[in-house]
Amino acid sequence: MSEEINLDLDRECRIGQPEIIYGESKSNEQLTEIVEQLQRAGRNGLFTRVSHAQAEAIRLKYPTVYYDEVGRCLTLSVSEFATGRGELALVCGGTSDIPILREAECTARFLGFDSRVYADVGVAGIQRLMDRLDAIRKARAIIVFAGFEGALASVVAGQVAAPVIGVPTSIGYGVAAGGQVALNAMLSSCANGLLVTNIDNGCGAVMAAARILPLPTL
Repeated sequence: MSEEINLDLDRECRIGQPEIIYGESKSNEQLTEIVEQLQRAGRNGLFTRVSHAQAEAIRLKYPTVYYDEVGRCLTLSVSEFATGRGELALVCGGTSDIPILREAECTARFLGFDSRVYADVGVAGIQRLMDRLDAIRKARAIIVFAGFEGALASVVAGQVAAPVIGVPTSIGYGVAAGGQVALNAMLSSCANGLLVTNIDNGCGAVMAAARILPLPTL
């Protein structure tokens, strides 16, 4: 067992959420060792920001892991995932935002949420959003992904009663500055109560939703 790896296996008991492994910058050997430790402990695992090459290296030893190529998420399934936590609406401005949305979708499934995707409903053609608002309003929480000027999050937050979490994405030309403009716009939103994650943090948005929404009671 590597001394570099010290998994926080008690985190789910402590805060109600398991540790999620950030894969970027980890070696193939480190990731494979983490999979092995999770399996030995009988735990499911979610790995974010995993490249195709990293996923292939893990699959050589653990061929049953599932890899979402678009969302760059790898899932280890030792037992059935929990369900019944309710529905999240995942809303994005354009198809360029979908990789970050897919990261959120993988995280939602891992944490026991259902999710519905409402893609390509950005403010440049706002009628597309309005046509789907009735369905979006049925979700327990709404996560909005937008690059460029990030206006979609404010628009949605002004139309729904459920908690809204904005995820600025690193999409846009020049002065969009890799998501900085969308981030600042969401933080400056006039839609009071809009919560905002860091740029491209689809996983963190779902983790925030899980903290906001109580677990179902039996």
